[in-house]
Amino acid sequence: MSPQWKRAPLPEETFTDRFGEGEGELLSLMYPKPLPMRLDRWLVSQRTEQSRARIQKFIDAGYVRVNGKTGKAKTPLRQGDEVQLWMPPPEPLPYLKPEPMDLDVLFEDDHLIVLNKPAGLTVHPAPGNKDGTLVNGLLHHCPDLPGISGKLRPGIVHRLDKDTTGCIVIAKSQEALVRLQLQIQKRIASREYLAVVHGVPDGDSGTIVGAIGRHPADRKKYAVVSSESGRYACTHWSLLERLGDYSLLRFKLDTGRTHQIRVHCAHMNHPVVGDPSYSRCRKLPIDLPGQALHAVQLGLDHPISGDRMMFEAPLPPVMEKLLAVLRRRTG
Repeated sequence: MSPQWKRAPLPEETFTDRFGEGEGELLSLMYPKPLPMRLDRWLVSQRTEQSRARIQKFIDAGYVRVNGKTGKAKTPLRQGDEVQLWMPPPEPLPYLKPEPMDLDVLFEDDHLIVLNKPAGLTVHPAPGNKDGTLVNGLLHHCPDLPGISGKLRPGIVHRLDKDTTGCIVIAKSQEALVRLQLQIQKRIASREYLAVVHGVPDGDSGTIVGAIGRHPADRKKYAVVSSESGRYACTHWSLLERLGDYSLLRFKLDTGRTHQIRVHCAHMNHPVVGDPSYSRCRKLPIDLPGQALHAVQLGLDHPISGDRMMFEAPLPPVMEKLLAVLRRRTG
């Protein structure tokens, strides 16, 4: 039998510093639970900005200690155990280049930046799309971002689809990233969206609950699937305006699954206007760059001061034009 092929580690997966040496972050935690739990599983729950695979690499590299001794993935934690996690800074990715970019900044301080994202802008790089993304623009605007999280998406707390516009928050420090992502998970942060959809839903408001997973026939899309094969998702909606054969809806998310609003709207037979993946209508009132979906409001607690902050992004001109055309038709 031929030996199993193994790819070479990516730069951000290669650790060269020894425990606690060089630039990096040393985190000390106390395990608080009365019941034991595996070291790797608990660390994943505590460092939500890190993937499970990367936590495993930290452990394998000897960068995790339990009560002063090198830990292993299966090491059982018991109440009162002290866990130390050393995270050396990631190596810079050679193809992740800063690029000058006009950013519509709604707010910025030393810890976070809130932007009004335009349509057509991908948030973070991916295979085959290594430049021209929001991350490339952020790296030019905030040179310190490469040291955050060790992924292709430094500082990104949550994402918006390429053609979805509106509020997005980016962390400018590791501490801010962890705290903001925790707010997303615990629903402390609030995210509200506006969308123009086909048809008029029954009633003035409602809640869509449906697990979201890969579409069974098209792996590039998502769909409402069984709870066993998908992840729980909950979307609240309210009707703002009836516009003939269309409606303006406002959405509030309890969860943040990929394409959540788009999938849930299609599931209730009111797809978002202009959605290239989940709407079959080809003739639209005006030409659109993509789905008419806008992240209008973002609420969060400042990750350092704790002050409550609310941000609003004005509708993009193309969505204003769409609403004006529909209002004229129904006026």
